[in-house]
Amino acid sequence: MTEHKINDPQIVAEVRAVFDRYEAALTSNDVPVLEELFWNAPQTTRYGVGENLYGWEAISRFRRERTTGVFGRALMCTVITTYGRDFATANTEYQRQGHDRPGRETKTLMRTDKGWRIVSAHVSLLGETV
Repeated sequence: MTEHKINDPQIVAEVRAVFDRYEAALTSNDVPVLEELFWNAPQTTRYGVGENLYGWEAISRFRRERTTGVFGRALMCTVITTYGRDFATANTEYQRQGHDRPGRETKTLMRTDKGWRIVSAHVSLLGETV
């Protein structure tokens, strides 16, 4: 089995920069950056609060059609973990301004020939259960 260094500071910094860039793009509704940061492949997934999206095309369409606009949110308990040089996860909790229910978000990232890309994401809200 190959040994993979967990949380090499240089790799964590690279992933944190992508995480921060994504957050800025998300809250400012910068669709081109949001599209860029997701891996452009049919295997990419995004499970949202109200939608399940399979493939980059579906994620792109969702971003272009949504009407959320610009918003603010506070992040809490962000944990970035890197596994070797080419794979990482980023988990965070958030509180969106003007909303009562806190949320949580997970991103799985891999290094590609175009840089770090999100290959899978999951967003959910805490609170009411069915």
